Amino acid sequence: MPIKNGDKIKVEYTGTLEDGTVFDTSEGREPLEFEAGSGQVIKGFDDAVIGMEAGEEKKVELPPSEAYGEYDPNLIKKIPLDKLPPGETPKPGMVLELRTSDGIGFPARITEVAEKEITVDLNHPLAGKNLIFQIKVVDIS
Repeated sequence: MPIKNGDKIKVEYTGTLEDGTVFDTSEGREPLEFEAGSGQVIKGFDDAVIGMEAGEEKKVELPPSEAYGEYDPNLIKKIPLDKLPPGETPKPGMVLELRTSDGIGFPARITEVAEKEITVDLNHPLAGKNLIFQIKVVDIS
């Protein structure tokens, strides 16, 4: 039976960038389990599994709009060093967990450290990138 919205499914997958770099894979782990059509995974991946059957494999190419969105230069922010929690010395490439006023955490990658402030990139690391997934449906329930 083909996958429809609401089905609980298990898939094996490998996600690559256009240059072939693997950014995520289920290889060596349990298959990814989620409810089809529920928004638990990125939109393009969710849409791609609808209609597939157990044992079926497919390759899908997702533009940023169906993955992690376009890169937004407005999500580059400067934070005064005195606003950071005490502890580690900030370095470019480090990821901080920032919190919204209602306590929701989100990652921010440090791109630059200056004398009195740091620059952080709040974009998802895969924003603006075309993603390629090889998907195999393992189970539908």
